Amino acid sequence: MHSQTQNENSYKLIRLPKVIEKTGKSRTRIYEDIKNNAFPKQIKTGIRTVAWIEREIEEWIEAQKNQRYLQQ
Repeated sequence: MHSQTQNENSYKLIRLPKVIEKTGKSRTRIYEDIKNNAFPKQIKTGIRTVAWIEREIEEWIEAQKNQRYLQQ
């Protein structure tokens, strides 16, 4: 049971190239959308490195998918 709880609370971090691949957004657009609170914020993982929580990116993609039906 302990390992199940550990898996539920664990987060997979992904770097910018994977975020670009998953979303189809450019690097510039990702950072513009973060600035406008329209995209999940990155996490600082080192002095010069950042990553995103994969689950948050997937939730953002799902929200975009659902939003397209509301715009019709």
